[in-house]
Amino acid sequence: MTSRSLPNRSKPRSAMNVLSLAIALSVVAPAHSAWATDATQSASRTYAIGAGSLSSVLAQFAAQSGVLLSFDADLLKDQTSQGLQGSYTVQSGFDRLLQGSGFSLINTGADSYTVAPPFNSGAALELGATTVSGVASEADTYAGGQVARSARLGVLGNRDINDVPFSVVSFTAKTIEDQQARTVGDVLLNDASVRQSAGFGNFSQVFTIRGLPLTTDDISFNGLYGVLPRQIITTEALERVELFKGPNAFINGVAPGGSGIGGSVNLVPKRAQDTPTRSATLDYASDSQVGGHIDLGQRFGEDNRFGARVNLAQHGGDTAVDDESEHSQLIAVGLDYRGERLRLSTDLGYQKQRINNGRSVVYPTGTKVPHAPSAKDNYAQDWTWSELEDTYGMVNGEYDLNDNWTAYAGGGAKHTRENGQYSSLYVGNDGSGKVGFLYSPHDEDNKSAIAGLNGHFNTGPITHQMNFGLSGTWGEQRSAFEAILVANRVNGNLYNPVQVPRPTNTYFGSDIHDPRIVGKNRVKSAAVSDTLGFIDDRILLTLGVRRQTIEVDAWNTTSGARTANYEESITTPVYGLVIKPWEHVSFYANRIEGLQQGPTSPSTGVTNPNEVFAPNRSKQTEAGVKLDWNSFGATLGVYRIEMPNSSTSTVTGNRLPTFSVDGEQVNKGVELNVFGEPLDGLRVLAGATWMDTEQKKTSNGLNDGNRAAGVPRFQYNLGADWDVPGIQGAALSGRMLRTGGEYVNAANSLSIPAWTRVDLGARYGFKADDKYITLRANVENVANKAYWSSASTANNYLTQGEPRTLKLSATVDF
Repeated sequence: MTSRSLPNRSKPRSAMNVLSLAIALSVVAPAHSAWATDATQSASRTYAIGAGSLSSVLAQFAAQSGVLLSFDADLLKDQTSQGLQGSYTVQSGFDRLLQGSGFSLINTGADSYTVAPPFNSGAALELGATTVSGVASEADTYAGGQVARSARLGVLGNRDINDVPFSVVSFTAKTIEDQQARTVGDVLLNDASVRQSAGFGNFSQVFTIRGLPLTTDDISFNGLYGVLPRQIITTEALERVELFKGPNAFINGVAPGGSGIGGSVNLVPKRAQDTPTRSATLDYASDSQVGGHIDLGQRFGEDNRFGARVNLAQHGGDTAVDDESEHSQLIAVGLDYRGERLRLSTDLGYQKQRINNGRSVVYPTGTKVPHAPSAKDNYAQDWTWSELEDTYGMVNGEYDLNDNWTAYAGGGAKHTRENGQYSSLYVGNDGSGKVGFLYSPHDEDNKSAIAGLNGHFNTGPITHQMNFGLSGTWGEQRSAFEAILVANRVNGNLYNPVQVPRPTNTYFGSDIHDPRIVGKNRVKSAAVSDTLGFIDDRILLTLGVRRQTIEVDAWNTTSGARTANYEESITTPVYGLVIKPWEHVSFYANRIEGLQQGPTSPSTGVTNPNEVFAPNRSKQTEAGVKLDWNSFGATLGVYRIEMPNSSTSTVTGNRLPTFSVDGEQVNKGVELNVFGEPLDGLRVLAGATWMDTEQKKTSNGLNDGNRAAGVPRFQYNLGADWDVPGIQGAALSGRMLRTGGEYVNAANSLSIPAWTRVDLGARYGFKADDKYITLRANVENVANKAYWSSASTANNYLTQGEPRTLKLSATVDF
């Protein structure tokens, strides 16, 4: 729970029952931007903020004036404001907004303020300055607190989503808590442009954004790649899940795993707030998953400069899938320091997960895809299991060189240990088929670093937000495997699973007890950008360029022979425009690129064996409009992504085909999203995506004009959260996910049908013995619908949707 949900009880209210409001204004901008000082507080700026609730208008003014604002919105729920039109300083702007409300702004020194009621008798609560290493305060969210107004955009730093020429959404900890979202995948399902599948040869989560895959290897942590757990990321220690739609080679640099052309995800860790966090949660999920989560946070020292946040979680038991069980542990510690010019933070984490008898993916091998079995059925073998263990950490720092320029640096590292035995099912039209086997130990060590300089200045009437950044990732992978030959696979069945002994007639790659190095990757880049503001920043033009060098070494797992020795450099530009002709409307457009490691041709069977190709450059053009009506917002955009694909074609006069990178996949789409609180007590998270896709220049033209595999024609989300009238603290929620049919293979000969899933939820919060208790209940896939949730875009396999799952929890804030 956030401090917003809990009234402060450390100060008594006056006999006249006069409400007191405390607002701490830490005069800083978000991470990676110059912090405001007394000089900028006294400078006048032009504002255009419409009428609305006082809490919403105060939040908008704080965001636009570059200060952080923290307050209890319930204390102002009956107050309204006429907004601002004209030129104001920070002080005069707040004075104008508070005029007639009975509250006044009092400077308490040390860049901190208190808003106090008339006849103040000590009831006012004073809070220290609040800064959270780039994490926005409650005031930075749309009404209802589910979606934030700002997000971290790599080298550009923290930016208001309506001031950037990209499609971005940032889900908050409140969304995570109220939906009881256990993993990052659960959170991302709230956006209509995202769907999820299982990984290849493991139980990882793979996210399809705008029809293209993003693996968990390529999710960043406070802007750092290669630091997070590799397959499944839990949510207990997260403050924000930030989704950037479209290629992002300029914004964050090349993703080390080579995915993320359709979009990227950045995760923001929790930080200690000025109000102490004391939260304990017990939870249950069907069939017998039981667990708990403790969240402790405290600021201390002079001016609350030091902060500590600790999250501990453990869950275990049988899942809603028959005979499947999961166990997980999380330890996450976040420490931070905020001085007048220096801010430091460090995050340390340990995550361990064990999955026994995990339901496998399915490979269709016939002329049609068999229908999905019962949602609870498990067709995995009893000897399957997976164990994932990750230890990770990072350090970040910022220093204000002066009023206009801030330098920043950060670094992180991770060690991953994975092990597991996996079965896979290859099925024909009637569901009968063969069972495959894979045992695959994997070790991975990554390091990541960033550094840069951000600042702002004016040249006459034109404002500038300059960004200079350096980034690098270094990774080393060790792998081995034990597998079964295709000819030795045993009989299996999708609808009547038969348990077979663990195969012994297997072959090996490397030493499974001491895996050899199979890959090393090094990605280094330098970026520069400038956002130019015209006509009081009503027109914002972003120009930037990033120079990137990709180095890759690879070795055959079985023989140890080198299979790739690769070093290529490439430059990726970005162009973006935002036009704000009216108070609540922003038009935007961008042209941005994605970058992937270039492929290496096969060592045999082609005329050009082991040829290394340059990095694959993908291109996106996008345009749209963003609407912000104070308490809720909406976006509508259209995009086109062009992504190169490899192909093999026969050349006249050559007996063997030639491997080349001249194929292309084109995804075009229209996206609509609505979020916030359009009506008092009604919150929405809704959206729709319509996608068209086409393959071009395929091998010998065989699949030209076909749709790409794994890209549905449409995806709809309709989510609502409603406060029950007359019952303080009670709310009901519902969500419908609708996904269109999609092809399983490039030839478009296999397909899966559209599917619909409905989720329902309820919660009730109340005070008991000076503690706040929140009870939550959620049911996912209420109808227990059996469906294929997705088709892999690369490996032509299917992932089945989860069965009906009941989630219950009780949270005590003390």
